[in-house]
Amino acid sequence: MSFTVFLGNLPVWVTSDDIKSWLTAENLVADNIKVIRNPETQESKGFAFIEAPNQDEMDSIIRRFDRAPLEDRLLRANPAQPPKGKRGPGQASAPAERPQRRRRPGGDGPARPQRERNTGGGGPQSAFAEELAKAL
Repeated sequence: MSFTVFLGNLPVWVTSDDIKSWLTAENLVADNIKVIRNPETQESKGFAFIEAPNQDEMDSIIRRFDRAPLEDRLLRANPAQPPKGKRGPGQASAPAERPQRRRRPGGDGPARPQRERNTGGGGPQSAFAEELAKAL
């Protein structure tokens, strides 16, 4: 079982040593810390992964750092999600079958779902949009 914390909205200057010192100051323990960097420029992408030794430690790290202020931003901390396209233990190795698309009556092509259009009159459409709206 993985106890990895996603720590996001970090300034580009933050290093794994910085995060380690923050954890130590709060009496929190991490097995590994990895700040994700652009492979070409080596500049931080603004997020990191912290591997905790157990569920309780992971929860403590999340409670301490989620929405914690740093410079002019609020950090985000939550349980890390497995990378897209990667399979976890116990998942089938064969790719999932694609469901059959319905055809339009009298048409020769597959049916396409209607997309809702954002006319700009409504509120934010996602959690990210809500956060952005709060910041502006």
